[in-house]
Amino acid sequence: MATEYFILTAILSLFVAYAPAYAQQQNVENPSAANKYVQPVPVDVVAPPIRSLELSAGAEHLNAGYGNWLDTTLRGIYGIGPNVIQAELSSKREFGQFGNFVGIGDTYTINQDWYVSAAVGFGDGAFYLPRERLDVFINRKWLPKRNLVSSIGVGYYNAPDGHIDRSLSLGAAYYFDQPWIIQAGVRFNHSDPGNIPTHQQFVAVTYGRDKKNLVTARYSWGGEGYQAISQTATLVNFQSKEITLEWRHWFSKKSGFLVSVDHYQNPIYGRNGAYVGLFHQF
Repeated sequence: MATEYFILTAILSLFVAYAPAYAQQQNVENPSAANKYVQPVPVDVVAPPIRSLELSAGAEHLNAGYGNWLDTTLRGIYGIGPNVIQAELSSKREFGQFGNFVGIGDTYTINQDWYVSAAVGFGDGAFYLPRERLDVFINRKWLPKRNLVSSIGVGYYNAPDGHIDRSLSLGAAYYFDQPWIIQAGVRFNHSDPGNIPTHQQFVAVTYGRDKKNLVTARYSWGGEGYQAISQTATLVNFQSKEITLEWRHWFSKKSGFLVSVDHYQNPIYGRNGAYVGLFHQF
């Protein structure tokens, strides 16, 4: 299995000229957990075509004897007309098992005020990845400058351990005159079996200017319904919190790097992680 992981990592590196990224950058392991990467919602109504690639790698250290995680992810975006296609390919090792995830989504601009997004994703059978997941969001721009964006979304997550999550998400982002963006949201989740209701909320602040530097801090907290930690063990109905800090720096007009660190805690274990990556915009 280790050989397969490093082969896939090499393939991802070779195919950095490939692809498009998973809509909304959802956390693929747990639909109620914080996203590892926080990116602002686009405000421009008629934006130039978006084409970009991002390759990142990172590791997480878990305490309580749960070992380390590894992650290599290739994301891409391809804009054409009113559509922005996103795709993601990830190779992971978590809780001692290797797994792969693929996702694809589309963000479609309806008019100056409305846009929608939908994404699907599939794991390869690893117990911590979804068999399949689906997320759909409707977004609305408000105010004369259209710098307040609200969103409502629904999600479906089918896990290998047999549990199913159904969620409702509400969120908003406000774009000040540069350099500030603030975001907040809440996800209401219902898990079966067990009829378990949970909710988790987040706040995020971004400082900086596009094509120069963007620094984002995000904090999320609340309940999780299920989290598989092995083939036979699952955490059920518990509280967790996560904080993430990311820096994106452009060293040219089209290229740059990212650095991200995070800390996650639940009643059973804590983890600390770091990620680095390169991105290029065409």
